[in-house]
Amino acid sequence: MSPIPPLDLTRQYTTLLEADVSTAVLALLRSGRYIGGQAITDFEAAFASYVGNDHCVGCNSGTDALYLALRALDIGPGAEVITSTFTFIATAETISAVGAKPVFVDIDPNTFNLDVAQVEAAITPATRAIMPVHLFGRPVDMAAVMAIATQHNLLVIEDCAQAAGAQWQGRQVGSIGHIGCFSFFPTKNLGACGDAGAITTNDAAIATRLKVLREHGQPQRYTHTEIGINSRLDAIQATILQIKLNYLEQWNQQRAAIASRYDQLLASALPEVIRPTAPAQGKAVWNQYSIRLPHAGSATNGQQPELLRDRVRAHLQTQGISSMIYYPIPLHRQPVYADLGYGEGSLPRSEQVAQEVLALPMFPELTATEQERVVAGLQDYFAAAVHQASP
Repeated sequence: MSPIPPLDLTRQYTTLLEADVSTAVLALLRSGRYIGGQAITDFEAAFASYVGNDHCVGCNSGTDALYLALRALDIGPGAEVITSTFTFIATAETISAVGAKPVFVDIDPNTFNLDVAQVEAAITPATRAIMPVHLFGRPVDMAAVMAIATQHNLLVIEDCAQAAGAQWQGRQVGSIGHIGCFSFFPTKNLGACGDAGAITTNDAAIATRLKVLREHGQPQRYTHTEIGINSRLDAIQATILQIKLNYLEQWNQQRAAIASRYDQLLASALPEVIRPTAPAQGKAVWNQYSIRLPHAGSATNGQQPELLRDRVRAHLQTQGISSMIYYPIPLHRQPVYADLGYGEGSLPRSEQVAQEVLALPMFPELTATEQERVVAGLQDYFAAAVHQASP
């Protein structure tokens, strides 16, 4: 049997995009306009319309989107930004990069998202913003986040890197906070063929400043009003994203159908597995389908036993089924943030989930047969474990 990858970027290209992308990219190459130009403005307008915002500013990556958003809001040294500890390093890294301090809050173990109920306790006089992360394509409770932000006069920067198309109470993520930040890294639901990102906002002044910051701080050529960076969205990537945006809703629907099928297969066959939950008031777009495999072992002779998650992952690999682990070390336990003083056990839910999560194969073209093989592989592991435990 053919191996099952955790994701496959070639299937959508060969089945839907090859002719359109090739034609559009070749036309752009013939034009000689590789930086800036109509390709950029067309995509920015289309993506702003899709998200439901007045403005979109393209940039080099999702990481740059977060950094530029913080800069545009004048968040810097002395400021604190509340965010999740269970996410990719870029979320906190950009806060640190502008000289501010990330303040980590624990997660809801059912959604893996920021536990909004713990946010208010983390607010201090230095707090300037909240940065919720719509992790794995499932939206944070943005109504609750915005209520807290309004009450305490805080800014909200949505990290939508994994969640293009997700919604909370009928509104697209990236259109609810003051700024939305998107990654178009190839593995995302809307992925470029390289690095790319975008920032969305309804504030015209913020959009104007973002454009200055992404162009070396120059509002006009060779006139620099502040220190910026070089973070332009390439015209080739914008051209590709413009085409792929037309398919995003279809792909997100396919992801939702795959998640639903996983739910059905796992619920009937594997009570040992904790399935991810869909938001009651939102729409998830399932960038990942991450299960939890609770670990009941304890240390022996000072050595931690091998995690159940790791044993299951290794077993699946023997059957040609690849999976992924996001994220094995929460940010508050990363060496780079040791000076912030978060000790072991300080954010216990995140630390537990980091030892339990396993992302099963998830991409729009994943077949029902492949999903059945994944679940059968999980069943094989647990059946063997029961047999070995029997007297």
